[in-house]
Amino acid sequence: MRKILYIVLDGLGDLPISELDNKTPLEAALTPQMDILAKRGRTGILYPVNKGIAPESDIAVISLLGYEAEKYYTGRGPLESFAEGLKVEPGNLALRVNFATVDKDGKSIIDRRVGRNLATDEAAALAKEINSKVALSSATFDFKNTIGHRGVLVIRHNNKRLSGWITNTDPAYGREGIFGVAKDKFENITDESRPMEGFEDSSEAKQSADLLNEFTKKSHRVLVQSAVNQRRIEQGKLPANIVLSRDAGDHLPEFPSVRSLYNLRFGSFVQMPVEKGIALLTGIEIVEVPLPSGDLEVDYSVWAKIALSKIIEFDGIYIHIKGPDEPAHDGNFIKKKEIIEAIDKFFFGPLLKRLNIKDTIIAVTADHSTVCKIRAHSADPVPLLISGNDIASDGSQDFSERTAARGSLGEIRGAELLSLLIKFAKDQY
Repeated sequence: MRKILYIVLDGLGDLPISELDNKTPLEAALTPQMDILAKRGRTGILYPVNKGIAPESDIAVISLLGYEAEKYYTGRGPLESFAEGLKVEPGNLALRVNFATVDKDGKSIIDRRVGRNLATDEAAALAKEINSKVALSSATFDFKNTIGHRGVLVIRHNNKRLSGWITNTDPAYGREGIFGVAKDKFENITDESRPMEGFEDSSEAKQSADLLNEFTKKSHRVLVQSAVNQRRIEQGKLPANIVLSRDAGDHLPEFPSVRSLYNLRFGSFVQMPVEKGIALLTGIEIVEVPLPSGDLEVDYSVWAKIALSKIIEFDGIYIHIKGPDEPAHDGNFIKKKEIIEAIDKFFFGPLLKRLNIKDTIIAVTADHSTVCKIRAHSADPVPLLISGNDIASDGSQDFSERTAARGSLGEIRGAELLSLLIKFAKDQY
């Protein structure tokens, strides 16, 4: 069986941009290495979850690993909390959170991500203050910062179960059933949590929403008075003066392991807590990589070097590269293009120089489209290429959204992709 390199570029997909001569950032980017893979292989388009869904990364990654998200998903909060070492038992309320900045009214949002410059030590100090100074009326909680402005929150009622069927306080994200979805348009006002439609009469959901609203108000008062935020204001930076919450869940998902499903041993390179949580819960081994240095040449080159050394130990490696997503959320299509070029040059360049392509199946795709124009995830499909071994070319000349739409792989759902890669790896396709 061939080795599998399954590479997901977070938020890669996009729509044409007039300032880029009506090209997407991927189409405008100089990507000779990925273009070579496309020319040697086959392309198509991928709906990471299903048509019509603008997925968050969590349900997309679950689908890309071969699971039907509708069957297993229990919310992003439990996944990230578990990845960060917080205990999530059935009936605990677990949420993904952001430090954010609100105006003096305590509700009007100035920046959902505190200007993207909240340092880890600042976030850790703020989390410590919240944990020590906030007391809830009928529950305990653990609050933990993760990366930058991000964090997780687990609330445990003193004597009853809580329910994850509540709405978000972060207005940028809604919920469609159990799935969290990014909104194209929203009012930049902190929402109050409430029971979701169909759960209005649930005492557990009402208690959960009340506790989350209580936490939001009390932690806001602590953050406003924090010396950390006073220093940030003096330095001309935005204060991290509120916690926005989303994607609640009340228990961990129970996945059959990737190994039990496919009899294969997979490793993974992941950067974010949600991908780490999914990997751990699906039995995929975490390959430790250095924390990002901020130098893309160094970071991507190191990942390529580790991939080459670790592929020997595994049947396949899942590599999730965050790069293109963040500038797209900021509407910065030039930066998105530059990061795509850096990935091609510094990750794929050294990788392909030393990789035994005849003994490897390489897939390159994305977990969702992050559209610069709307600064959010969209339901648009993402490009996919599969190359390596003796896969015959389908005539694709580059790796891009337009070319992939004409590729011989056609349209594929995310949950179908891993099985397809395994068929290629076993020469069964």
